Amino acid sequence: QVRLVESGGGLVQPGGSLRLSCVGSGFPSGIPFSVYTMGWVRQAPGKPREFVAGIGSDLKPNVADSVKGRFTIDRDNAKNMLWLQMNNLESDDTAVYYCTAAGSVEYWGQGTQVTVSS
Repeated sequence: QVRLVESGGGLVQPGGSLRLSCVGSGFPSGIPFSVYTMGWVRQAPGKPREFVAGIGSDLKPNVADSVKGRFTIDRDNAKNMLWLQMNNLESDDTAVYYCTAAGSVEYWGQGTQVTVSS
């Protein structure tokens, strides 16, 4: 059973930085972590889910315009790890951040809370 576990969320002041991590496990035999398009999606209270960033098996990143220049996505296939480096955080970045793995089936983690507040 595929499991994605996020960590690294917390409370940070505006202008601060956080690095979110996601570790994957339980991938089906013959379909390793490396073939999945990995991504981060966030959801703020009262708002719809929003794509933040993704990175495919080709390691090409795709970052939403709202966070471009501030957030960076990266992965290490050997460790089944995905990261989201978030710099210059703003109050609008406050949300629950979910790690996702997309293949023929899409998997989601349980989420990690990021709160940007002074």
